[in-house]
Amino acid sequence: MTSINIGLDDNARTAVSEGLKKLLADTMAVYTKTHGFHWNVTGPHFQQLHTLFEDQYRETWNALDEIAERVRALGAFAPSNSAQMADLTTIAASEMTPPDAQSMVETLLRDNEALIVRARDALSLAEEAGDAASADLITVRIQAHEKAAWMLRATLG
Repeated sequence: MTSINIGLDDNARTAVSEGLKKLLADTMAVYTKTHGFHWNVTGPHFQQLHTLFEDQYRETWNALDEIAERVRALGAFAPSNSAQMADLTTIAASEMTPPDAQSMVETLLRDNEALIVRARDALSLAEEAGDAASADLITVRIQAHEKAAWMLRATLG
C-alpha cells in the first residue's frame, strides 16, 4: 500500500482511528439493540415506539458505514465482526428476553447517552490531531444521538 499523506502524521491517524473504532463499536451495539427493540416492543404504545425505534435504527445504520469508511480513510482497518465489536464497545448487549416497553426506552436512553460520551472522547482526539474531517463526522453523530436521547427522554415523560 502506498503511504498516506493527508496532513496527519501516523500517530495522529492512529489515535483518531482508535477513537473512531470505539465509536463504531458502540454505534453498532446501539443499532443492534434499537433494531431488536423495534421488532419486539409490545404494549399500549406499540405503534409509537415501533416507529420511533425504526427511525432511530435506520439513522444509526447509515452512520455505521460513514464511521467505518473514515477509519479506512485514516489507514486503519475497521472492526468487522462481532468479536471485535464486543471487545471495543461499552454498551451492554440486550437480555435474551426482551424487556417491557418502558424498560426498552430507558435502556436506549442510557445507551445513547453513553454513546454521546464515547463520541465526545473521539471528538477530543480528532480536534487534538487537527483532523477536521473526523471532527465533523463525530459532531454530526453527537447531534444525532443527542436528538435520539431527547426523544427517548420525552417519551418517558
